[in-house]
Amino acid sequence: MRLPVRLDAVLVQALIAAALSFAHLHDLASAAGQDGWKAWAYPVSVDLLLVAAWRRLRSGGSKTSGWCWFLVALTASLGANVATAGLLDLDAVPAWLRILVAGWPAVAFLGGTLLAHGSPEEPEAAGTSAPELPAVETEPAPSSTTPVPPALVAHARKVADEHRTRTGTPIDTPTLRARLGVSLPLAEAIAAQLT
Repeated sequence: MRLPVRLDAVLVQALIAAALSFAHLHDLASAAGQDGWKAWAYPVSVDLLLVAAWRRLRSGGSKTSGWCWFLVALTASLGANVATAGLLDLDAVPAWLRILVAGWPAVAFLGGTLLAHGSPEEPEAAGTSAPELPAVETEPAPSSTTPVPPALVAHARKVADEHRTRTGTPIDTPTLRARLGVSLPLAEAIAAQLT
C-alpha cells in the first residue's frame, strides 16, 4: 500500500518537537492554576500565534509585526519548555508566573488580531520615504511579429500559474521577465499570449 503523503524525516522531527512543546505549555498552564480545558487552550494559543506570525513573515509585506509577535510566542513556548525542565517547582509556581500565565490570553488575542487584520503592506518605519530609483532606459515596445517558441509559452504559462497559486494575483510582465530571464520585448510578447 502506497502512502499518499511522502514521509519526511524533518517533518516527523518537527511534529515530535511540537508535541513536546505543547505538553510543556499545558503542564505549565496547569501548574499555574489553569485547570481543565483552559490548560489545553494555552498551547493552542501559543502555537496559533506562532503560525500567524510565520504567515505574516512569509506574506511579503511588512515583517516588523511578524517578527515581533513571532518572538513573543517563541519566548512563551521556550519559557515553558525551560520552566518544566526541572528549573521550576511545578507544585509551588511563583505569583509572577501565575500572573504571566493569566495574562497570556489577552496578549495572544491582541497579537493574533493585529496579525490577522493588520495591513501586510504597512510601512517598515513611519516617516521614512523610499529611496528614489535611478531612471531606467526602457526598451522599445515589442513588435507584433516577435516570434515566441510554443515551448517557451508553455513554460511561461506554468510559471504564471505557479505565481497566481502562490500570491493570488496574476503575474506582471517584469516578474515574468525576471523569472524567464528574457528581454522585455520577448516578455511582453509572451505575456500577450498568456492573456
